Amino acid sequence: MADPHVVAVHRSASHSFSKFAEDAIRLVPGLGVEGDAHAGATVRHRSRAARDPTQPNLRQVHLLHAELFDELMAADHPVWPGDLGENVTTRGIDLLALPAGARLHLGPSAIVEVTGLRNPCVLLDRFQPGLMAATLARDAQGRLVRKAGVMAIVIAGGEVKPGEGIRVEVPAQPHAPLEPV
Repeated sequence: MADPHVVAVHRSASHSFSKFAEDAIRLVPGLGVEGDAHAGATVRHRSRAARDPTQPNLRQVHLLHAELFDELMAADHPVWPGDLGENVTTRGIDLLALPAGARLHLGPSAIVEVTGLRNPCVLLDRFQPGLMAATLARDAQGRLVRKAGVMAIVIAGGEVKPGEGIRVEVPAQPHAPLEPV
């Protein structure tokens, strides 16, 4: 596997499904991606805010592995970085295998802490029919596998650019598995 690195970065000031490619994004501690509609200390995803707008925002940054795009393209789902609404597209790291609380050092100074899995929703099918099912699978024990990336909070701020390395810091044992957030 290639050295873990950032493939692309994205943001959108509106609650659009896809996000726009940027030369760089700035992560702000406790808030998320500067200028992104999902940035904030409390929940910003519309469905969650409608239920309880005072909930802490555990979905400040969405990270998605480029390997998923490879898999989707091979299954006749033409999707590209940013199409699925992620802020950071990675390569060379198994995001889905990380434990809750893992920290990703992005570039020279930014650090995000993984809070959980992105739960694929029907918006994927509105974007492209069959895409939601393509982001779900079953493991050998029959458990549902959500492949649509991970969510994180910003611990340390800084600029993040494509091509920069990613260093993983795994928390001490026992590890908590990722659950949807």
